[in-house]
Amino acid sequence: MPRQFPAVLFVALALAVPVQAQEAAKDLPKPAALVSDRVKDVPALTPGDAASLKPGTVLFSDHREPASTNPESGLIAFDAWRKSRPQEAAALSPWPGYTEPEYTQTVNGVAKQRHETLKVYVAEGRFVVAKPASAIDLSAFANLDFLAKMDPVIRHKRLDPAEVTPTKDPAAAFAKRPDRPWCAAGGVCIESRYDLEGKLPLGVKLANKLELGTSKKVAEFVSFQSELRVLPPAEAAGLAALTKIDTPVAGGLEQTIFWVNQILRFGKFLAVMQPAPDDPNRTVVTTYMALAIKADVLERKQEYARVPVLKNLLPVQVLMGNSSFNTGTSISAGVPTYARNRIVAFADALARR
Repeated sequence: MPRQFPAVLFVALALAVPVQAQEAAKDLPKPAALVSDRVKDVPALTPGDAASLKPGTVLFSDHREPASTNPESGLIAFDAWRKSRPQEAAALSPWPGYTEPEYTQTVNGVAKQRHETLKVYVAEGRFVVAKPASAIDLSAFANLDFLAKMDPVIRHKRLDPAEVTPTKDPAAAFAKRPDRPWCAAGGVCIESRYDLEGKLPLGVKLANKLELGTSKKVAEFVSFQSELRVLPPAEAAGLAALTKIDTPVAGGLEQTIFWVNQILRFGKFLAVMQPAPDDPNRTVVTTYMALAIKADVLERKQEYARVPVLKNLLPVQVLMGNSSFNTGTSISAGVPTYARNRIVAFADALARR
């Protein structure tokens, strides 16, 4: 049975400022360099971007409006996403044809069928690398060493495909791919763990106090399982319809988070490489980040009413980076800032190879 975690845990996650991440940041570009003039916010990516982009500039779009207009701007209901942006939903869901989870939940000995509603955040990025696509070896990025460099505070280890949670746990069967086992198509299965740091232990204690009377306590770590792979040529070829750039796809890289212990139901990072239409010696890279959040996490508010310091803080505000509690440049800054910095970090990694 999928564990249900209180919405206040997300607040704890957002308030944390990882100490190890701060130490690691000393050897990385300063935060200002990640979100400065290098990043240009645009309403949407267009095919004409490829001709005008200069190496070092990153276009970024996440379909957001001012928070004062719509606090949940940037989030879209999963079913609405599938209807309004079907190509994007097919590419960024865990698998084509994915639907919101249906599973049986037992409460006080009574089994009930449950439908889980999701809301999705999607960010797009585009940049140019000053080298031909044939010179980019995507296999150099499809491994644990690369993930460790991208975010050193998260520990990763290889996971036997037979040991992934959706395969082992019948209650998680809704997260199994219907067409193949996870990591059976040339990918590697990864188990990742983030030990809660900074103010997070205090947040966990608070969350557990709010859950008095229950036998389940919130763990002091976040764990997730993912598949990291270079896309087969035949599968990558179809992504030109998503990017809308009129050159053949030279390669694709994706990381699919198919199991996470709280807040999210799935996530995906996708990068698509294509020769620039005006110059075959340059490569246009279009990137996507999608995160599916459990809607009930965003909707619950009662936890905050009982805690004075949190009563004016809503999960959606923290999630979207619209709270005075948001700090730093990683998850604690909100999903949009995290997505922006992840895309810029990937652009830098490609440029250095």
